[in-house]
Amino acid sequence: MSLKSNLSITLIVSMSILSSNAISDELNKNIPLASKAEQTMSFWDLPYLNNAYISTKPEDRGDGLVVGDLSKVTKNKSAILQLSKDIQSGKYGLYDSLLISHKGRLIYESYYRRSRVDLPTGQASATKALTSLIVGIAIQKGHLTLDDLHKPLMSFFSDLDSSKFVSGVEKITLHKALTMRGGIKIDQETIKEIEKQPDNLKGKKHIQAIFENSKAITETSQAYAYGNLNDVLVMQVIDAVVPGGAEQFIKTELLDKLGIKNYQWRESISGLPTGGYGAKFTSRDMLKWGSLLLNDGQWQGKQLVSKAYLDKATSAIVDPLDTWIPETFMYGYFIYQTDISIDDKQFKANFAWGGGGQYVISVKDLDLVVVIKGHDREDRILDAALNTVLPAFL
Repeated sequence: MSLKSNLSITLIVSMSILSSNAISDELNKNIPLASKAEQTMSFWDLPYLNNAYISTKPEDRGDGLVVGDLSKVTKNKSAILQLSKDIQSGKYGLYDSLLISHKGRLIYESYYRRSRVDLPTGQASATKALTSLIVGIAIQKGHLTLDDLHKPLMSFFSDLDSSKFVSGVEKITLHKALTMRGGIKIDQETIKEIEKQPDNLKGKKHIQAIFENSKAITETSQAYAYGNLNDVLVMQVIDAVVPGGAEQFIKTELLDKLGIKNYQWRESISGLPTGGYGAKFTSRDMLKWGSLLLNDGQWQGKQLVSKAYLDKATSAIVDPLDTWIPETFMYGYFIYQTDISIDDKQFKANFAWGGGGQYVISVKDLDLVVVIKGHDREDRILDAALNTVLPAFL
């Protein structure tokens, strides 16, 4: 079914229509909002939407996002609509939203299954990219320097008892931790035993316990290893150097500046915000911090994140070796990179990535930010999304 070429429309796509390979062009303004009950229930208890919501001309919701019209910036709208149809049909798994921003304007917005426009949901490990941005903000504000990235991480904590540290702790730096090479090794049984007394892990006591109970830090242990408490180390440094502590700094210097009010951020056992998971945002607000990746750390003309830091953070520093990470992916400071080939041209994509299909993707050469949210165990949508969306904006 062809879409009317002279009209930017909001589409409501029913599952039954999609199953017959058709897309409805019924006008609809009922963007999915969370009911009072849905605002408090677990994500996993959220009922699926009866109908998908697809808008090629998103509405201005007064949330700081500038909106536009997909039809005015690409002649390949049909390919993106087909991608949405495939998402709703489950071709790539279980996904909940797809949003596209081009040249600073939200031009495509779609929700499926468990998504609601006003409901913040889990970022999983995409939270790590936010933690990286916060380091860049601390540098921009003068609380850290680029040289500090290579200083022993223990030097940020003057009141710790270094006599109890395992050997090699001085080898750990922010640079190493941000690239998953801190080298901490603590077996799960030891972690369980330590966490039986959570009062002994509040604040800096947590990092003291980590440095006491790890195995020795060696060149071998500092090979790339995803997770491994690296995000905990980074958040502890942030908390140590910024005025008012990490939680207040994140609110005032990142979220308030982006106009993000509807969010949740989990507290870790130390009482600090989690650095590697646990943040919840709406899909629209994910676009906002994605724009920081795209625009060298600027938001609405103001430099929030150090550009020099972001240049490093979005570079290919490490080749991640985990088998679940595609071979083409490289890793910077908690941010991934991959190259996309289109018509014999190479485009660099930087992205945050969280389990289940949480993506904030920026492609600077095309002035694009793409947000995807999902709850899919296999998480296989990225190639299809990039190979569909990017060519539409060449």
